[in-house]
Amino acid sequence: MNPARALYSVVTWGAQPLLRRKLRRRAKAEPGYGVAIGERFGRYPAPIDSLMMHSGSDPLGRFVWIHAVSLGETRAAAILLAALREQLPGMRLLLTHGTATGRAEGEKLLQPGDVQVWQPWDTPGAVSRFLRKFRPAIGILMETEVWPNLVAGCRAHRVPLVLANARLNAKSLRNAQRLAALARPAYSNLAAVWAQTEDDAQRLRAIGARVAGVFGNLKFDVVPDAAQLAQGRSWRAQAQRPVVMLASSREGEEALWLEKLRSKTASASVQLAQAAINSEAPSTEDREDAARTVHPVQWLIVPRHPQRFDEVHQLLLQAGLTVSRRSTWTGAPGAADVWLGDSLGEMALYYGLAHVAMLGGSFAPLGGQNLIEAAACGCPVVLGPHTFNFAEAAELACAAGAAQRVGDMAEGIAQATGLALDPAAHAAASERASRFSTAHRGAAQATAQAVLGLVQRR
Repeated sequence: MNPARALYSVVTWGAQPLLRRKLRRRAKAEPGYGVAIGERFGRYPAPIDSLMMHSGSDPLGRFVWIHAVSLGETRAAAILLAALREQLPGMRLLLTHGTATGRAEGEKLLQPGDVQVWQPWDTPGAVSRFLRKFRPAIGILMETEVWPNLVAGCRAHRVPLVLANARLNAKSLRNAQRLAALARPAYSNLAAVWAQTEDDAQRLRAIGARVAGVFGNLKFDVVPDAAQLAQGRSWRAQAQRPVVMLASSREGEEALWLEKLRSKTASASVQLAQAAINSEAPSTEDREDAARTVHPVQWLIVPRHPQRFDEVHQLLLQAGLTVSRRSTWTGAPGAADVWLGDSLGEMALYYGLAHVAMLGGSFAPLGGQNLIEAAACGCPVVLGPHTFNFAEAAELACAAGAAQRVGDMAEGIAQATGLALDPAAHAAASERASRFSTAHRGAAQATAQAVLGLVQRR
């Protein structure tokens, strides 16, 4: 063990009590964090023992291990898993996560014989206990999750560990280079890395990774839930105004949206009041036109993280807006200034419901969220200036006319509203979004075939 990893191991070992305390604290708001805490330290209950398979040295009879840290990675893993089950009939899945939302989403992917546990905390002991318990034929890390002791442990136990759908932005590369004594051995000891883009591949090579292929983004292979999409479009057809969504919004963006919307509404209200002063008393039709000018679209906000649903609800109420939450809908959405999407696993429904989506995480310097699912649902996207987490997908989407880039939140509101209110422009943008999604598929099959090749060589 090199000195850097030895010091790192001491720090992670000493941090275990802090991690336990953090998990207990988070479990108060998100009970999922209180589930099976011992698993995070390589301690597994007896029921898992009864599920274990003792298949000798046959790699095809052993677990295919996928690590998907959180919700987004788990959704990407679901796409890859479908292709893997086709390539490896009867395979058993070992699925690990780091967050409660990832674990909840991952439960939907399990079949009889599969096992789901927490990712082991990155100490040599926890990693070794995990690998001795499950003896996976291969480990697949999704997107970014490279841990020094996990990589070293897999190498010691002769488990090929790969990084699939891999991405590394410029900021993360700089951070890795500052910790090169830890990061370089971890990346260089991966059995293979399959990058999303050529730019990702170049950055990964710069930190020592052996990039074996550039397969594109697995998320392009997503197939939206047809029932959800149909339901969303049905509700959209019933809506009295075009629907604009702030999709996967992150902390601070809802407040920024409120600030800019208030400014826009105040300006419109002043203009209407001045027009009223200069004319006779407005008719009922004039008043309805005025209301549509001030509130021309129906707003839908879907926060990225479920622990913020109540917080965003309170923010909207404090701003004097009426709110209808998805969790209260029994039929069509309720009448309100804002619809609040407070559910998990229903993004296809929300994208079907929206005429246009403003992409969360891109209006604050957070790197943006995934726009690919929106495109697959035929929902045009308006992007803010910050999309470094999905830079190439954002550039390609803009070039294809599936997305439009704006400089700030105020411009985003204006652009999204204008597109939603123009039926012809909206229809054309929706068609371009669907074509863009279809044109970039194929990563799932390429990745599954590469995984199969590694497993069969064992």
